[in-house]
Amino acid sequence: MSAEKSHYTGLILVSGVDSPGITRALFETLAPFAVTILDIEQVVIRERLILTALISLNPDHAQAIEADLNECAQVLSVDIATSFGAQEGATIAAKTGLVHVVLLTTELHPRSIAAVAEAITAQSGNIERIHRTASYPITAIELTVSGANTAKLRQSLAAVSNEFSIDIAVSPGGLMRWAKKLVVLDVDSTLIQQEVIELLAAHAGVEPQVREITERAMRGELDFRQSLEARVALLAGLPEKVIADVREQIVLTPGARTLIETLHKLGHNVAVVSGGFTAVIEPILKDLGIAHYRANTLEVIDGKLTGKVIGDVIDRAAKAVALRDFAKFVGVKLEQTIAIGDGANDLDMIAIAGMGIAFNAKPAVKAAADSSVSAPYLDSVLYLLGISREDIEEAGASRR
Repeated sequence: MSAEKSHYTGLILVSGVDSPGITRALFETLAPFAVTILDIEQVVIRERLILTALISLNPDHAQAIEADLNECAQVLSVDIATSFGAQEGATIAAKTGLVHVVLLTTELHPRSIAAVAEAITAQSGNIERIHRTASYPITAIELTVSGANTAKLRQSLAAVSNEFSIDIAVSPGGLMRWAKKLVVLDVDSTLIQQEVIELLAAHAGVEPQVREITERAMRGELDFRQSLEARVALLAGLPEKVIADVREQIVLTPGARTLIETLHKLGHNVAVVSGGFTAVIEPILKDLGIAHYRANTLEVIDGKLTGKVIGDVIDRAAKAVALRDFAKFVGVKLEQTIAIGDGANDLDMIAIAGMGIAFNAKPAVKAAADSSVSAPYLDSVLYLLGISREDIEEAGASRR
């Protein structure tokens, strides 16, 4: 860095019991001097204040500023530490290529943070900021990192995630993080807690057979199209009225409504693509305000299911096609899309999305996704986007 960009700076650290007026008093103390504020951070944890400020100043004023700050500390009953000297380097505000690392866990332990920090250092990264975005029902911590390659850091932290059983998401910073998004959700075991075809099978008395086929398909052991046809065939003869009964049995995943309401309030789009059935999910999606969706259509003749599916099957490849189509329709690029799913049938859309999220997923899906959420709360996805619990509650979205 050239000499003309070098600054004589002072780092000021204020710590102590929080009380009204500390911030005002600090900067009123600095006001008489020819000082420029370069960076500032403040946080309050359990009534304890930590306030840091980086200032640019005339070296001749350092001693007087330090003396006035010591006097200010006595008046406020806080500790004020200072460090003055020449600085050649950018503040975080001037740095580019920042990466956001989000940790999600029900219990955050020191070893986990140490392992994350070690992985970041190994990738030549530096932690610039750490802050909490949620404390319940899970803990979410966001780290802002400079100097690290996103893809390499994601790979390095995947090993930490597996070893310490915490969810870790890595995403690039910049304006794109706040751009309009399209979030595409799987339905069964993602948006809702059940597998719809298994609910239908229970009414038909063939649940064990269908459940076995479902499990094999979700593990990627069977082709989805073949498995769907085999399972639907077992439903032949089931009365159409059972569909309404099944719909009444469906329970949304905790946090699903909160996720969707918050995304809508922020101007994002939400879509659904499902290997399930339109007749079952359409009223639920209407209630959630989701206008864009694709799913399979059950054939019904004379008030009974025929055991066949009408039209194109929504399989693994079709889900990816749907994501592309929805993105084009709402006017967002693929890098602005987020795909959330739990099974092998979701792998293609997770692969092409800007961020693929495995939600309580099978191991193969976790390995393929950019990040994963293991907690049973779908709105935890919001923390991966940099949205805090406080922001969600302020927006009026309830946990439903």
